[in-house]
Amino acid sequence: MTKVTVLGGGGWAIALAKVLFENGNEVTIWSKLEREVEALKTDRENKVGLPGVKIDEKINITGDMDEAVKGADVIVMAVASSFVRSTAELLVGKIPANQIIVDVAKGIESGTYKTMTEILEDVLPDCNAVVLSGPSHAEEVGRQLPTAVVIGAKKKDIAEKVQNIFANDYFRVYISPDRKSIELGGSLKNVIALAAGIADGLGYGDNTEAALITRGIKEITQLGVAMGGHARTFHGLSGIGDLIVTCDSKHSRNRRAGVLIGQGKTLEEAVKEVNMVVEGAVSAEAALELSKKYDVDMPIVEAVNEVLFQDKKASVVMKEMMKRALTNEFADMDWE
Repeated sequence: MTKVTVLGGGGWAIALAKVLFENGNEVTIWSKLEREVEALKTDRENKVGLPGVKIDEKINITGDMDEAVKGADVIVMAVASSFVRSTAELLVGKIPANQIIVDVAKGIESGTYKTMTEILEDVLPDCNAVVLSGPSHAEEVGRQLPTAVVIGAKKKDIAEKVQNIFANDYFRVYISPDRKSIELGGSLKNVIALAAGIADGLGYGDNTEAALITRGIKEITQLGVAMGGHARTFHGLSGIGDLIVTCDSKHSRNRRAGVLIGQGKTLEEAVKEVNMVVEGAVSAEAALELSKKYDVDMPIVEAVNEVLFQDKKASVVMKEMMKRALTNEFADMDWE
């Protein structure tokens, strides 16, 4: 039996803890928030983040980090991306060298522009940092609906170990050595999802959303390749797969925030109404800075930043995008 500790008490943390427990692992859930720990112990569910999905009585719930990680074979980092660094710092001196830590948060750190596994390696240099990503809403995983994800790791044996811990008859897990691209795809798709939501809030239709998804994956792929990733990864689960589900799903908090912004609300008002972390807002700024650093044209990312942070009207920004200089869809193709 593998001992697994899930750090975080939100919906995704609960859904994955359920998967891991059902696979026969010994599971502990940790939260830094005392009120959350008490609520999870009393209700055996997260009534806000994942209502209706019960936590088995045999799953340990604690607010004590020492208790949570002692003897853990695998640690799952399931806190919001903005808290990955501070949570990793709580692990210093508490875990052995080569500890496997599976990050499931999606984002790019503001200021440093590091991915989540890079943050883990920055704080805990001796750990085996792994990413799990893909089109996987907690609401559906918690209900055991068929889902496929991908594990990214530097070492194949570590990836295979994590794959076997998570995989079952409704949660299919692939592996890949392209950790960087998996993380970039999972982070940057949230920016495009905001754009898709904004378009919907403006009253635009399926044509607009399809264009944003298609051109969005092109922007993400170009940046990812410029940063050393593989183009094929962005055509897989953590790229186009995650982008489709996030742009088109009722469960997507980024899309919901975008809809509200398209309807005229400010970013702050939208985030307050969604009442969940909107990762795309942080990733939008990071993506724009990275596009400048690597000299990659990303008009959708630029447009989202203009709407979110420069108080430009979304309808005006959309018209400006449509009136950009005409060009080839794929500039590297030869004509007769």
